[in-house]
Amino acid sequence: MTARATLPYGSWPSPISAADVARARLRLSFPTVSGSDVWWQETRPEEGGRTTVVHLKGGHRTELLHAPWDARTRVHEYGGRSYLPVRTESGPSIVFSNYEDQRLHRLDEGDPKPYPLTPEPAVPAGLRFADYVLSPDGTEIWCVCEGHIAEPREQPEGADAPADDKPAGTGIRRAIVAVPLDGSAAEDAGAIRELVTGAGFYASPAPSPGGGHLAWVQWNHPRMPWDGTELRVAALEDGAAVAPRTVKGGLTESALAPLWRDDESLYVISDWPGWWNIYQVGLHGESPQALYPAEEEFAGPLWHLGGMPYALLGDGRLAVLHGEGDLRLGVYDPETLDLIDLDVPYEHWQTALSTDGGTIVGIAGGPDLPTSVVRVDTTTGRVEGLRRELAEVPDVAYLSKPRAEQVDGPFGRPVHAYVFPPANPEAAGPEGELPPYVVFVHGGPTGRVSKALDLERAYFTSRGIGVIDVNYGGSTGHGRAYRERLRRQWGVVEVEAAVAAARFLIDGGIADPARLAIRGGSAGGWTTLAAITQTDVFKAATSYYGISDLQSFAAATHDFESHYLFGLIGPLPGFERAYEERSPLGHADRTACPVLLLQGLNDPVVPADQSERFAAALAAKKTPYAYLTFEGESHGFRRADTVIRCLEAELAFYGQTLGFEPRGVQPITLTVA
Repeated sequence: MTARATLPYGSWPSPISAADVARARLRLSFPTVSGSDVWWQETRPEEGGRTTVVHLKGGHRTELLHAPWDARTRVHEYGGRSYLPVRTESGPSIVFSNYEDQRLHRLDEGDPKPYPLTPEPAVPAGLRFADYVLSPDGTEIWCVCEGHIAEPREQPEGADAPADDKPAGTGIRRAIVAVPLDGSAAEDAGAIRELVTGAGFYASPAPSPGGGHLAWVQWNHPRMPWDGTELRVAALEDGAAVAPRTVKGGLTESALAPLWRDDESLYVISDWPGWWNIYQVGLHGESPQALYPAEEEFAGPLWHLGGMPYALLGDGRLAVLHGEGDLRLGVYDPETLDLIDLDVPYEHWQTALSTDGGTIVGIAGGPDLPTSVVRVDTTTGRVEGLRRELAEVPDVAYLSKPRAEQVDGPFGRPVHAYVFPPANPEAAGPEGELPPYVVFVHGGPTGRVSKALDLERAYFTSRGIGVIDVNYGGSTGHGRAYRERLRRQWGVVEVEAAVAAARFLIDGGIADPARLAIRGGSAGGWTTLAAITQTDVFKAATSYYGISDLQSFAAATHDFESHYLFGLIGPLPGFERAYEERSPLGHADRTACPVLLLQGLNDPVVPADQSERFAAALAAKKTPYAYLTFEGESHGFRRADTVIRCLEAELAFYGQTLGFEPRGVQPITLTVA
């Protein structure tokens, strides 16, 4: 065995390049299984982030949609499942949303190109569709429709917004609709029937097996779907949904993912006891029955439409995902009340399962296993990886082994985090020297991180830069009480958690206290900027499309999150002072370290002026910074060249600010006006 070279931390040679990370940004999502056929979405960074649909049949993999077709829905801007396999009289087909015009299209097997099912919108992307299901008679697609009118959504004067509970922002209307599969609505918008209207937001339309009822989830501003939703059921009479009523959920209960057990009862996941657990509810006033009460989550937050965290097997058992933190795969038997975890090598599963008979298909990964489309045969126990996001995994010696830690936060409240120490078989740090560390802060803020393989983390750890990934108070995966630590405390609780994580590294002799950085994207970018304007713990900070000013953000962001800050900070009018006091932009003169700002110029969620104005404030105070912008990128970078440019700039930035010389990247110029 070759002796390891002694090299300064951060300068280690690594086989993991930024281009490798970009290739690993291939995103697999929303699988569907029917018999031996499996479909999934595949987002490709080397094609500018285009999403296609892939079909696996008889061991042969076929790309169904070729450029320029892009299967991506913009409902709620975050989208979700963008396709649905259907079988028509002419044979197998897929229905999908095309990103450019947001129209629903249908592609029949053997046809050279798709044809539209919905009309040309009056304004670009004015009609958007998501969360598709086939109607009971097989002639229509039932789905969520989001309509944008030509006039922009009215914003209140200044930054104030009405703290009411109206269904949706002016200019945007949503409904559950029926779209004919025969294409008749492509020229006649009147052929689209509205099934359910009146609420601000909808998800998960689900007809009962016999077609007599329709279930769905709905909620209104100012709540987000993890705050309070209603599971509603209506009778279906002559193609119309009538006499709707709420069977689970409410203002302070998040009910998700309706799944019919039979024509008279259905399953639903609710966090009524403080954790998202599975319930059975009837249609005739029966009390909801908890199937497996546990301090575990059986679902995740509803950021993307169309996923299901559990599914019905052919024998009546349920394939479920559950756990505290990472979700594992199990089978629950409603008759015996047993929940048995399946023996699979994948430790973390995304909340998108599909089943047929005894087969389960999902998206899963592990610390040294790339995220993959996975098929499990519950009869034979066979586990197959059908497609991997990462074609070749680096030597595991270059992959840091994560440690789950509970960090002591303020008032003795634990903060969950994963520590990823530097790892490289070729190099070791100088004796007596502690490595630099970066505190990773996830977005959301109602999101979470897992210990599943992430080549972006490995890009840093393999070079001798440690990472601590923090699931701060407000993250999902640890129950409602943990999630609600952030209520009206955004900019406080998660900043304290990030600082506590840094202190943990210092107090444990794990990291060099003079070489601590912090980075995050979106809400994580906000926390990054808030942390460096409130404390001097960090010596460098990277914000990917982060929020810097709350009042202008509240006035300009998209409708789905336009009232999100009411729960995170407080309603407007009324809490203007809190918005002002917590905004990093107002305290840019206190910025404790150099800053790297990375921003897409077509971001509908966090507009580019959030980064631009913070950069200007840094310039005014002569704080070193770099501001890189990317034309054509929206919220979450999708293009390979963008990913490469950002990572190499970030590494160079840390080298310059934390005092090491990274290999293979160009130096970055910091502006000091």
